[in-house]
Amino acid sequence: MFETILDEEERGQVGIGTLIVFIAMVLVAAIAAGVLINTAGFLQTQAEATGEESTAQVSERLQVVSQSGDIADNVAGTSERGIGSLEFVVASAPGADNIDLDEVTVELVGTSGQETFQLDEDPPATNDIFTKTGDSPVLTDNSDRAEVVVNLEASDTFEDASGYALTEGDSLTVTFTTASGASTTTEIRVPTTLVGDDGDSVRL
Repeated sequence: MFETILDEEERGQVGIGTLIVFIAMVLVAAIAAGVLINTAGFLQTQAEATGEESTAQVSERLQVVSQSGDIADNVAGTSERGIGSLEFVVASAPGADNIDLDEVTVELVGTSGQETFQLDEDPPATNDIFTKTGDSPVLTDNSDRAEVVVNLEASDTFEDASGYALTEGDSLTVTFTTASGASTTTEIRVPTTLVGDDGDSVRL
């Protein structure tokens, strides 16, 4: 039933062939394992970076504490009453890292169109952290507060020669975007009748 191999040379040749095939399979498996390990490491690194960026885009944003505007009797050189400048008190959102206000971008969208600039562009914007000493524009703690002023009558900055001033009844969307890409949007609505004198501040 079974053939008995008596030739010693023939028995040795069969054993060597099997060994070569086995070694080849081990080498192929080792190479494949190396490729899989490298790919898994790359994907893990990429996933961590993506997760950190996504977290930053959600948490590293500004929080608007209050917003107001200064009344102007002849806003932007017209005979109308309106708001000549906006004043915001901002803070870093809970869980946010340090936020450099000089790198924050402001976008205005309203009846006069759309304008974009940074908070370090004076005019039309200035920023000042009033809860700590020094000239650093960086919010380092959630308790820090900064005053951001946007001059809507800066005609040399905006495309419209009359600036971006708001008259009674106008509305404006203001979006603050930090360097990490996190955005905060707030709505400005000017009352149809402004009560107060020229230069007075009114909450919006």
